[in-house]
Amino acid sequence: MELPFAEAWKIKMVETIRKSTREEREQWLEEAHNNIFMLKSDQVYIDLCTDSGTGAMSDRQWSAMMMGDESYAGARSFFHFRDTVRDITGFEYVIPTHQGRAAENVLFSAIIKPGMVVPGNAHFDTTKGHIEFRKAKAIDVTIPEAHDTQLELPFKGNVSLELLKKVLEENKGNVPVMILTVTNNTVGGQPVSMQNIREVCALCHEYGVPVNMDSARFIENAYFIKTREEGYQDKTIAEIAREMFSYADSMTMSAKKDGLVNMGGFIATRKQDWYEAAKAFCIPFEGFLTYGGMNGRDMDALAVGLRENLEFDMIETRIRQVQYLASKLDEYGIPYQRPAGGHAIFVDADKILTKVPKEEFPAQTLTCELYLEAGIRACEIGYVLADRDPVTRENRFGGLDFVRLCIPRRVYTNNHMDVIAAALKNVFDRRDTITRGLEITWEAELMRHFTCQFRRLK
Repeated sequence: MELPFAEAWKIKMVETIRKSTREEREQWLEEAHNNIFMLKSDQVYIDLCTDSGTGAMSDRQWSAMMMGDESYAGARSFFHFRDTVRDITGFEYVIPTHQGRAAENVLFSAIIKPGMVVPGNAHFDTTKGHIEFRKAKAIDVTIPEAHDTQLELPFKGNVSLELLKKVLEENKGNVPVMILTVTNNTVGGQPVSMQNIREVCALCHEYGVPVNMDSARFIENAYFIKTREEGYQDKTIAEIAREMFSYADSMTMSAKKDGLVNMGGFIATRKQDWYEAAKAFCIPFEGFLTYGGMNGRDMDALAVGLRENLEFDMIETRIRQVQYLASKLDEYGIPYQRPAGGHAIFVDADKILTKVPKEEFPAQTLTCELYLEAGIRACEIGYVLADRDPVTRENRFGGLDFVRLCIPRRVYTNNHMDVIAAALKNVFDRRDTITRGLEITWEAELMRHFTCQFRRLK
């Protein structure tokens, strides 16, 4: 008899979580202005808001934290971290930052100017926000098939070479960088194939455009290349990751994802001119070059976490849990972006709340309904997150409208996945009774979804 799959870790410490009543959740959500980001963590039963910094660290990482060197300059923790990044990525120059959006802020401050054009495979919220904050334009060049949520493709995060070439051709001399996100979060945690990475970088280099790899989940991307792309089955995750980075010019990383830490990020590049330019922004924005907004203990924990997550059994455990949740949603007939992504399930709100007009934000409405049903905090990745067009100030309704069920690493068991699926099924079963959504009553100009306020329509 074949043994069933089991996690590649055992539990050493637990944290209690509290159930609440429907009446309590109704009050709390109203006080939060129908924005799940405004809820207190104690008001949440199962938290799927993000996988960023919410994972559980290992005994090896906690041990490394005790060795942290908190020297302001030249801490040995920095050199441990730097040498680990160099070894994994092949990039010579490394700048630590306190998280991924800080890495974007430092690098983009050095290379992006007003009026420039930055193509990418569906820039995520902070990436697009940093580009538009600098009065530049972000252009999505993801393959069109990514917008068909029920289409099964192994590498749905790929870049359309045709769309990319058009942008590069029409904006010669005005494209400072191409952003290649692996995995592609905005379209459902979908991976990018090695072939596509190779071809995208070659095309950009033909036009003299460097490629920056948004690498928050590069290990998950490497896993999908190993399991889905011909010729990589016998390669290690580390070998695949090293090849991915060999084609690019730089990377920015939120280490709070595949780095398995609660806080941290970095820039790494082979371009000395970018490194020198970014240094000038790191010191005033983040801190000195050998800590960049991170504690020494956090750099040590990150160095260990990166190597730990490169272990095949560790990353497979993570992917398998996401796939388990997907299998439960399949059982209940709930539509999501197929195939299941690496870090989350992206539920297709447009296909569920068909009676809620897009102007009333179906995904945000479904996010609220799931919280009211069972205290589960998910996250809208859709029309609210898309922000308004910076020129016309109209809502951008052209993309996908998802509810992201984002799974923290090494935190929940499959029993929690069963609860999530059952709660979503209960909402799904009464979907025809949900005919009105939400109205925005207050919003920020950029990255509004974090602080937006809503009123429920009746």
